[in-house]
Amino acid sequence: MQQPLWTPSAERIAATRLDAFRRLVNRRHGLDLADYPALHAWSIERREAFWQAIIDFFEIRFSAPAERVLREGPAMPDADWFPGARLNFAEHLLRRRDPHPALVAVGEDGSREQLSYLELAGHVAGLQRSLREAGVGVGDRVAAFMPNTWQTVVGMLAATSLGATWSSCSPDFGTQGVIDRFGQIEPKVLIAAAGYRYAGKNLDLTAKLGEILERLPSLEQLVVVPYSRPEAKPADFSTQARVALWQDFYQPGGEPEFTAVPFDQPLYILYSSGTTGVPKCIVHGVGGTLLQHVKELGLHTDLTADDCLFYYTTCGWMMWNWLVSGLALGATLVLFDGSPFHPGPERLIELIDAEGISIFGTSAKYLAALEKAGAKPCETHKLQRLKALLSTGSPLAHESFDFVYRGIKADLCLSSISGGTDIVSCFALGNPVLPVWRGELQCKGLGMDVQVWNDSGQPVTGEKGELVCARHFPSMPLGFWNDEGGEKFRAAYFDTFPGVWAHGDYAEETVHGGLVIHGRSDAVLNPGGVRIGTAEIYRQVEKVPQVLESIAIGQDWAGDVRVVLFVRLRDGVALDEALESTIRQVIRANTTARHVPAKIVAVADIPRTISGKLVELAVRNVVHGRPVKNTDALANPQALELFRDLPQLRE
Repeated sequence: MQQPLWTPSAERIAATRLDAFRRLVNRRHGLDLADYPALHAWSIERREAFWQAIIDFFEIRFSAPAERVLREGPAMPDADWFPGARLNFAEHLLRRRDPHPALVAVGEDGSREQLSYLELAGHVAGLQRSLREAGVGVGDRVAAFMPNTWQTVVGMLAATSLGATWSSCSPDFGTQGVIDRFGQIEPKVLIAAAGYRYAGKNLDLTAKLGEILERLPSLEQLVVVPYSRPEAKPADFSTQARVALWQDFYQPGGEPEFTAVPFDQPLYILYSSGTTGVPKCIVHGVGGTLLQHVKELGLHTDLTADDCLFYYTTCGWMMWNWLVSGLALGATLVLFDGSPFHPGPERLIELIDAEGISIFGTSAKYLAALEKAGAKPCETHKLQRLKALLSTGSPLAHESFDFVYRGIKADLCLSSISGGTDIVSCFALGNPVLPVWRGELQCKGLGMDVQVWNDSGQPVTGEKGELVCARHFPSMPLGFWNDEGGEKFRAAYFDTFPGVWAHGDYAEETVHGGLVIHGRSDAVLNPGGVRIGTAEIYRQVEKVPQVLESIAIGQDWAGDVRVVLFVRLRDGVALDEALESTIRQVIRANTTARHVPAKIVAVADIPRTISGKLVELAVRNVVHGRPVKNTDALANPQALELFRDLPQLRE
């Protein structure tokens, strides 16, 4: 009989915010909800009462009251949450005003900068004044091309304090990747680093930034953060916009002001992976993001004002947006910029002791790499304050669950979490009052009617199917940018099961009420837990004249996924080392290192549908020895045989 890997003590359960919330619900509504399953069931059946309880428990302030909690139509997506309510996102993240550390920014080179909550508010106030003078107001876009450091957080808070909309990319994005994103949303202000550090290298962004600026005609103000290039100066950047260095653009000091905006005012623009073309711009609202984040951080993660929260992330991943919301709980956030393996594999583990981190977030890939490196943090580090370890980006292998409890810490809530950019939050996640079972995400999120459906649209337990959310939730995106009729938005999530959110995850509900995620049900590549759209690779390969066309898949390999690129070459051209090197260099220069294929294989033909679309899923199935269900839709089904039992993919 399988036993849980960890079970919280009765004392630990009673001390959690989640248990305090359960008791509040029982008192307020005269109920006797005895455990988490009962609380979750109530949160689904009584969504209005549940989300109002979240408002009250976390003291969310509306400057204008809501007419009601929820006004909804008969089917998704047709909901209006807290109509009439007005609030400000940054105000809730800056409620604490004392010398307690708010942000600790640690660089790969060992540099460390700390801002208290008092100092953070002063920086936000100063930058806010300068952004307002630059013309930033409600609905304007402020974008950032930045590493994960304190200036990025200050920029977000200053922009959103004015009611502006924030969007960020990390500096490892290629030129075209940034333009594909920011070019669509037309930012008024861009905050950008002049350089950054990674894996022991100091990388100059001047040339890349120059190319990006040429393609952003809407830009009125560029703010350059020198960061790893202290010698940077405004004259280095040619643009029609005004240019200023970060330290010259504003003076910290004073109290920030907060512009109240509607509950569904656009707060963040995040981006899809770009599988079928340029990335979709996913718009998230102020109120829904705030409510979902305080619920997840406060209840599911048990984050308090005494905690120190860390997540290894870049500013181009939604986990950055999730991490910074920890400020709303008054916690200390540790920001790390650089390679997690430089100078050694235990670099991030050292941070746990150095900064007193109590909640540590990372990727499944990192935990697997740590184990392969032979690390045993439980023997080499104290990890005294560490109470929870979070993992996301890809499913956490069963063996990695074992490693965490054997090699890191035995008394720990290990929370594998899953949701995504689409909802800037989670569908399934951790729970400080429940046991941890090997290979399972602990629970469905409160207020989230998460189910696994078979192809007939019937809920199933113990078998694989599509992960859906059957009722409205506040952090559902407002829509896609420049999708006026909402057709692309509805097609993305509501075509599989009309009126129901289909997330595109292949999942399984367990007898414990947890979930197992078996991967994406579409063709998105996922090496190292980072979602990559195939179209982003294709657009670069097209620049190589020797290649006529290509198709990319993710191959299951060594407990992870590796990117495999198949190319059809011009007549008379051979795939030699020089051509492989050229292809890799073009992809790396314009995207990121993770887009670069581990294997490049030449094939004589590439299968397509009758309408001319590439069939990544069919190729992936053949490579893995799985059946292809529907070859009738293919114009050249015989081409699939070219991908079967390839010797190059066995090594």
